[in-house]
Amino acid sequence: MLTLLAPAKINLTLEVLRQRPDGFHEIRSVIQTINLCDSLLFRLSHNIEFGCDDPDLILEESLVSKATALLQQATGCSKGARIEISKRIPLVSGLGGDSSDAAAILYGLNRLWQLGLSLPELVELAPRLGSDVAFFLYGGTALVEGKGERVTPLPSLPHRWVVLLMPPVPRMPGKTKRLYASLKPKHYTQGQITDRLVRGLTSGEVTSSMLFNVFDDVALDNFTGLGEYREQFLRAGASDVHLAGSGPALFTLVEDRAQAERLYKYLQQQGLESYLTDTSATIKPVE
Repeated sequence: MLTLLAPAKINLTLEVLRQRPDGFHEIRSVIQTINLCDSLLFRLSHNIEFGCDDPDLILEESLVSKATALLQQATGCSKGARIEISKRIPLVSGLGGDSSDAAAILYGLNRLWQLGLSLPELVELAPRLGSDVAFFLYGGTALVEGKGERVTPLPSLPHRWVVLLMPPVPRMPGKTKRLYASLKPKHYTQGQITDRLVRGLTSGEVTSSMLFNVFDDVALDNFTGLGEYREQFLRAGASDVHLAGSGPALFTLVEDRAQAERLYKYLQQQGLESYLTDTSATIKPVE
């Protein structure tokens, strides 16, 4: 039996450099895992079986089942497993829950089935599942390039508290594709914003002014009412609010725990779905 924690992520920067000939977009991003985690319990079994405490997660359509099938196909392993998923990361939020769970599947079944695959071998499989899966196999703070498949670990972000707001706006099917389609050439950058943050991480001097998400403004036109919740977050005392990935979750980074708690409690009192967590998490076994 094996239990793993699969963390959520936030994009500290997300730049789009250009649209590629294959239709995808070339990105440059610094991504950070946070201590808001799903839990996955693995047991050996005769067949592949899944369970989840969130009825809204359609396992057959998720990356979880695709990751399991991919690992079986790539290794020829015929063993089975019972995998129970306890969801804490909100679905379709921009926090990467499905990709993180998929990475945990690769990591966990590699151990459960004693396949002996190295991290580079797992990372090589990851892009066949999704753009963020390779990042989650590393976790922590990392530079992500290309479509998301090129991952370079970075010096850790100095510890920050993270306040998340999950605004009650309608979920959009295919939201990431829709947001990318909303981008115009004027939104493209050269990667210089990400370079600045990478230099800050190397020197240990990181400020909120270094954060950036190309979708921050585009999302306001796509998620009805998102702007109002962003303003409410700012009125609560957040100094800087950004979209998490392709949203609609919003986040702010806070150095002082008491201030983070005040922000979180204010949002809770307004009846808003919110989370208080912090940085520095990786996929890890629960001993």
